[in-house]
Amino acid sequence: MRLGLNLGYWGGGDNADNLALAREADRLGYSVVWAAEAYGSDAPTVLAWVAAQTERIDVGSAVMQIPARTPAATAMTAATLDTLSGGRFRLGLGVSGPQVSEGWHGVRFDRPLARTREYVDIVRLALSRQRLAYDGDHWQLPLPDGPGKSLQLTVHPARPSIPLYLASIGPRNLELTGELADGWLGVFYAPEHAADSLELIRAGREKTGATLDGFDVVPTVPVAVGDDLDACAAPIRAYSALYLGGMGSRQQNFYNALAVRMGFGAAARAVQDLFLDRKHREAAAAVPLEFVDRTALIGPPERIRDRLHAYAESGVTTLSVAAHAGDLDQRMATLRTVAEALDAAGLAS
Repeated sequence: MRLGLNLGYWGGGDNADNLALAREADRLGYSVVWAAEAYGSDAPTVLAWVAAQTERIDVGSAVMQIPARTPAATAMTAATLDTLSGGRFRLGLGVSGPQVSEGWHGVRFDRPLARTREYVDIVRLALSRQRLAYDGDHWQLPLPDGPGKSLQLTVHPARPSIPLYLASIGPRNLELTGELADGWLGVFYAPEHAADSLELIRAGREKTGATLDGFDVVPTVPVAVGDDLDACAAPIRAYSALYLGGMGSRQQNFYNALAVRMGFGAAARAVQDLFLDRKHREAAAAVPLEFVDRTALIGPPERIRDRLHAYAESGVTTLSVAAHAGDLDQRMATLRTVAEALDAAGLAS
C-alpha cells in the first residue's frame, strides 16, 4: 500500500502550509499529492505550483469538475501538466453535484453517467493525439453544419497514457468507474463496508475483460494522532458534518446516502437536519464516534498502525492522508507518523 496526501481545497489562508506539507510528503516518499476544487481555487493551477516546487511526488486532481470544462480543455490541461511536471500528473474527474453544477457552472445535472462516459471517451481520444471526432448525445465534435474541423492535440504528454481516476459514490457510478477508469477516488471509506463498493468496481472491470489487478483504489482518509479518541475525532466530526449535512440538498446528498447505506441512517438524518438549520456545532457533535472511527485514522501511532492492516486487506492500494488537526508542525508530524506506521506494519510498497 502506498501513501498519498490530500490537500483539499486551496485558498483558506494556509497556502504556504499546504506547500510545506506537499514538500514533506515528497521527502517522505509519498506517491501523490491531490488538490480539489469546488467554487474557489481551481485544481490545475494549484497542482502546477506544487509540481514546480517538488521533485518526485505525483500531482493529482481530486477532482477536476466535469461541468467546469469541455473535455477537450481538460485534455489540454492534463497534457500540459504532465509535460511540465515530467510525467507526474494524474487526472481525477468528478461530476460535482447539482448545486455547484447548475448554480456555479450553469450546466444541467442530468444523466451524469452518460455525460461522464462521453467525457472520458473524448478526453482519452484527445490525449491519444488522434484527430478529434465524436458523435455523442452530449458532445458532437466537430459541430455539424459549421466551419469547425477535426483537430489534433499539439502538445505531447510526457507519457503515452495519463492515469485517469473517477470520484464516485453511488452503485452505478462505482460500476462505471471500474469500466472507464484506472483508479477510484473514494470518500468516507470504511474497510468494513468496502466489499460492496469494490464488487461494483470489479463488475465494471469485467465488462472490459479486466480485473482489479493494477487498478488504484484511493480513499481519502482523515488522520488525527493522539491518545484521546474524542479529541482526535472533534475536527473530523466537523468535516463529516459538512459533507453529510451541507454538500447537497435534503433531497439529494450523495454523502448522506452513503452513510445511510453504511448503517448510520438515523445519525445521518440528524446531522443533516441540524446542519441545514445552521446549527453547525450541534451537527458536528451528532456525528457518531463510530462513524469517524470507521472512516478515519484516529488515536495513538500504535492504533493507527494496526488499523492500516484493515485498509490494506480491504483492497486499498493508495491511502491518501487528510491531516485536519493541529497547526503546521502537528500536521507535518501526522504525515511522518503515518509513514512510520506503514513501515512498522510491513505494508509499504
